Amino acid sequence: MNSFDYIDNDDCLDPYTNLAMEEYVLRHMNPGRDYLMFYRNDPSVVIGRNQNIFEEINVSYVRENDIHVVRRLSGGGAVYHDHGNLNFSFVTRYEQSRLHNFRFFNEPVVKVLRSLGVPAELNDRSDILACGRKISGNAQFSSRGRMFSHGTLLFNTHLDEVERTLAVQMIGIRSRSHKSVRSVVANILEFLHKPLDIHRFRELLLDGLRTNGVIGSHRKLTDVDRQKIRKIREQRYNRWEWNVGRSPRFNLVRTRQIGEHRITIRLEVEKGVIRSLSLKGDPEWIPEITSKMSSIGGKLTGLRYEPEEIERVLRINSDPLLTEQIPVSDFKQLIYSEDDS
Repeated sequence: MNSFDYIDNDDCLDPYTNLAMEEYVLRHMNPGRDYLMFYRNDPSVVIGRNQNIFEEINVSYVRENDIHVVRRLSGGGAVYHDHGNLNFSFVTRYEQSRLHNFRFFNEPVVKVLRSLGVPAELNDRSDILACGRKISGNAQFSSRGRMFSHGTLLFNTHLDEVERTLAVQMIGIRSRSHKSVRSVVANILEFLHKPLDIHRFRELLLDGLRTNGVIGSHRKLTDVDRQKIRKIREQRYNRWEWNVGRSPRFNLVRTRQIGEHRITIRLEVEKGVIRSLSLKGDPEWIPEITSKMSSIGGKLTGLRYEPEEIERVLRINSDPLLTEQIPVSDFKQLIYSEDDS
C-alpha cells in the first residue's frame, strides 16, 4: 500500500460538511495522490445512496430529537453517528483490484486496533468485528478514475441511540430500495486495556498508521478548499432533494379502523413526493362522504410526503361533513404514520 496524505478536517462535526469534504477530495484534489481522513459527526443517521429513508429510520424519533439525516455517495446500509464514532476514509486512484476489496483498506486499521488490545478481525462482508460483534461498517464509491473506501469505528457511541434511530416503524411499504442488514454492535472502548477518550484514540490510530508506513505527509485544508467544500455542501448534502427526494419510489397500502369506520389507503411516493393517493371507505357511507374522500387524494397529490405538509393541506381543505366522521388528526395518521396501531 502506498502512503497516504493525511487531511485534517479541523475537528468539524457537521455531517453535511464532512461528506462534502470527502467528495471534494475525491473529485478535485490532486489525482496523483492518495488521501486519508478521519472525522466525527454530530448525532446523525447516514444512509446509503440507494436507500429509502422511510424504510431505514425512525423518522418521528429523528425529527423530535433534531438528529441529522444525510445521504452519502456510497451504497450500503444506514448507520448512526455521534461524537463517540470515528469515521475514516481512504481516497485513492481507482483500480479494479481495489473495488470491493475492503481487506486492502481495512487491514492496516485492524493491525493498529490489535496493537491496542482490540481483538479485531475482518469478516467475509465489509465489516470489522471484535468477539463476533460489529465495531466497523464499510462502503465504497468510485467515479472518474478515483474511489474511496470509508467506514465507521464505534468507539464510545451511544448504542441505545443506534437502536432508537434505526428502529423502523413505517409499516406497509413496498419498494426496490437497498435494505440495511442489522448486526450486533459493540464499542471499541470496552476491549481496550485502559480507558481512553476518542481524541487520544485517534492520535494512537494515526501514530500506528504512520509507524506502519500508511500515512506520509500531513495536508491542511486551505481557505480555497473550504470555500469549494461549502459549495458542494449546499448543492448536495444540505438539500432535501438529495437526502429525502433521492429515496427510491415506493408504494404503501394500509387499512385502519377509525372509530366505526374502516379505511384503506393506497399511495405512491416518488422522489419524496406523493404521486398518487386513493382512499376507500365503508361501502355504506353516503355518496357525499365518499366523494369528499376521493377528493382528498387530489389535494395531496404533488405534496412532499411529510407529516407537517399533509396536516396543513388537510386542515385547509377540511370539510365539516367529513371531519365529523374522521378528524383531521386521524386522517394524517392514516396517510403518514410510523406504526400499524
